[in-house]
Amino acid sequence: MKKYILTIAVFSLFYTKSEACAWSDPDYEYFNLFTQSIIKDKSYLPFLHSYSTRFYTDFKPGQIPDENIGAWRKFFGNQLSYQETNYLVNNISLNELNELKKGNPGNQLLKKLGTGFYQKYREGIDYLIEAKYLEPYMRINFIENPDSYFYNGPQSDKNATNLDYNKTISALTSLYNAAKNPEIKQRYGYQLVRFNHYTRNYDAALQAFRTYIEPIKLKGVPYFMALDQLAGAQRGMKMNSDANWNFFQVFMNSDSRKESAFVSMKLSDTASFNNILKRAGTPNEKNMAYFLLGYEDFTNPIPIMEKMYDIDPNSEILKVMAVRSINELERAYLPTYYYSDDTDNATVQKENASTSADSQKKESPEVKEKKLSFWQKIIRFFKNLFGGSKSNKTADGKADQSDDELLDNPDRIPFHTKNQSFWYGDSKQIDYLNDLEKFTSKTKEKSKDEYWQIADAYLKFLKKDYKASTEILEDIKTTNPEYLEEIKRMKVLNDIVSQPKITSDYEDHLMKDYPEYFIEKEVKTDSTNSDYDNYYGPVPSTASFLKDVLANRYFLQGEDGKSFLMSNKLSDLQYNPNSSLVKSVEDFYRKANKNQFEQQIIAKNMDDVGNIEAFFSVIYGDRAMRVADFEKAKSYYQKAQDFVGIPRINYDWVSSEQPKVPHQYAKDEYNGFRNIPDYVFGHNVWESFESDAATSMENEDYTQFPFIKTMMNKLELADAAIELKKIGNGKDEKAAKASQLIGNLLYNTSILGYYRQLFVMDVNNSNGGKYDFWNTDKKTPYQYYYKNFLDRSYIEPDNFDLAINYYKKALALSGNKEEKARILFQMASAEQGKYYQYEAKNPSKISYSDPQYSEKSAAYQKQLDNIKNEKFRTYFALLKTQYSDTETTKNLMGSCSYFNYFMK
Repeated sequence: MKKYILTIAVFSLFYTKSEACAWSDPDYEYFNLFTQSIIKDKSYLPFLHSYSTRFYTDFKPGQIPDENIGAWRKFFGNQLSYQETNYLVNNISLNELNELKKGNPGNQLLKKLGTGFYQKYREGIDYLIEAKYLEPYMRINFIENPDSYFYNGPQSDKNATNLDYNKTISALTSLYNAAKNPEIKQRYGYQLVRFNHYTRNYDAALQAFRTYIEPIKLKGVPYFMALDQLAGAQRGMKMNSDANWNFFQVFMNSDSRKESAFVSMKLSDTASFNNILKRAGTPNEKNMAYFLLGYEDFTNPIPIMEKMYDIDPNSEILKVMAVRSINELERAYLPTYYYSDDTDNATVQKENASTSADSQKKESPEVKEKKLSFWQKIIRFFKNLFGGSKSNKTADGKADQSDDELLDNPDRIPFHTKNQSFWYGDSKQIDYLNDLEKFTSKTKEKSKDEYWQIADAYLKFLKKDYKASTEILEDIKTTNPEYLEEIKRMKVLNDIVSQPKITSDYEDHLMKDYPEYFIEKEVKTDSTNSDYDNYYGPVPSTASFLKDVLANRYFLQGEDGKSFLMSNKLSDLQYNPNSSLVKSVEDFYRKANKNQFEQQIIAKNMDDVGNIEAFFSVIYGDRAMRVADFEKAKSYYQKAQDFVGIPRINYDWVSSEQPKVPHQYAKDEYNGFRNIPDYVFGHNVWESFESDAATSMENEDYTQFPFIKTMMNKLELADAAIELKKIGNGKDEKAAKASQLIGNLLYNTSILGYYRQLFVMDVNNSNGGKYDFWNTDKKTPYQYYYKNFLDRSYIEPDNFDLAINYYKKALALSGNKEEKARILFQMASAEQGKYYQYEAKNPSKISYSDPQYSEKSAAYQKQLDNIKNEKFRTYFALLKTQYSDTETTKNLMGSCSYFNYFMK
């Protein structure tokens, strides 16, 4: 029984060069600054550098000329264009050609050519009629292994064996003998070789080549088409060395068949290119054999390139090797995202508040380490291009000394770093860059092709020698339009990247001289647009690279708002609403007299968030609530009453078009400002973020506090907190209760609380990046720019001591033992939050590959457990020693598994 399995594309989790993720496309992970396809001989385009596909495909259809069409065009006296010739040879039907032969042309092109066209080119038209009759059958009959596990897709019903062998051979032989034109004669010979090959009459195919092809003594297009078929027959006869040599000849002498000839060589002989090199006699053959060896084994192509240089420094295929080498370096030096090494642990130590504190406790160190290992592998790909990171600012907002040095010293500015890392490249890549630069410098002196000067200038750009790069570019004299475009682009790169600080005058210069790199054009999402891919989005380009450079400059200059808006929309602030960044964006928003660059390039990203003033005010008010500054929160919320809602988009997931429609919040729906239930002052009875509020939460007794409404907006919530704070200053039971309620509010809106979404610009409490325990001591984890803003998460961490301090007040004033037990449990829960923060800041540094990984991890976990019990279980211990007899404690043991575990 046959076993059919549908063919699927399998991608590895990490590929060697960049360790990128399985869902990424490696050809989208660098900026394409040096255009590979500027090589003059377009027949080598498939052999440019690509990780995504076996052969390079990023070129337009028709860029590689079909030499067969060129030969036919010449046969027809060049009176047809290339496109018309292609249409005549490949598209016009058999019936239409027969009508032309009868003197009744119906096709518009044939009418244009006239009835005399057939008489003039009779032998050629007759051949095309025969070829079009044979073409549907010209494929080898596929013989499947009956035990095959793989389904190879649908096969055509027609193949060469469907034709009567003797009649076909007789007809083709007769036509061959009747033909007078040597080229047409040879084309019939090609059909004889091909027909025998496809019917698996391999001996007859070899004999046909000797009988009908070789005697004509022409080595034009038909000869190499026939040689391709001969090589296929030889492979069928296991004459692999001869087959490979003939495929090699086809590769050398054909434009449109290079790719298929290369594949055929690989299929024929595992030692294919070494064997070809041994057989190569002429300098051209040796040069081509070296190219194939270097292409196949790309570990370090420079030794091969040196051999090719010795043979012919003007070789076009030497340029192909060089451009592949340059592309390899560009990928290493200019990835599209850059992360700091010291953010590894910040990203990986995620404590999901969507799970209970109990489940967080039970997560094993092995599980955590596996997460760590996975994320580390990802982040190690994102190395530091820019060579300098932003220092923290002092409390008054001024840059500290390291910031000043960074801006004053060009060697510390991104792309200037000479004493630190060379962009992303490691030491081996730096050596490779130096060796390749030496090679191009040498070759540009020998070769007449300006390509080598351009390549040398680009390598100096990678080495950050912008002055030398520009001088080379200024001296190049060329009329090649592709070269001129690359030179222009590189001059722009050198100009912008070498600029240490972006001033208003320089922004004016950018708009005046380089608007095409910054003013976005309408993007068409069709497959013919080279700047867009329907699956992955816009291809990283020179324009996107330059925007990244500017974003980094602004970041280093302390202009975070401009840096942010170079790559993000205003509405994106909702996802990581940290205060300092929001303030900088607001400062830019309020900046008077913005110049043209700021208006057209940066401010255009101030997208629709409804009322912008209200948008900022909600973010500021939320932050004030998180730090228990209720009066300040109220002052902001008073300005936010026109807030229309957190800007979210509805997607029509049924439609492939997925139209972007702003979400319209229902009257009773939480929108980021209104419809907050009084449960926010209550406490958990069930640790479940997925359950409804009535299941997870329970209200306290609010009868003494009538200002706590059943449903509130944030202004009313701030008012209620202010009133509770005032009452909490008293010395009675009511003051105790007021302080407890504030403690509840602060805990419930923390990362561990059921209402954790309220003060972080989120619409619900479902899991997400905002609910991470960050391990950074810095003001912000963003090191170079904000391009990766939506790929990461950061808001200022919770201060659990604020809630604990209010609970302490309540505990001191309360005279009810049951209430004290409840308060202590809330304090213990907040203290758990402090432990999670500690754990995130002290991750395991044990390598997953360490042979003693299990033992060391167990010891590390034991150390953490000891620290937890010694420093972060204060209030649990009090509950256990002084309140274990209360009904509250007994109930909590039944509903909270980690408390029950501790009490035992």
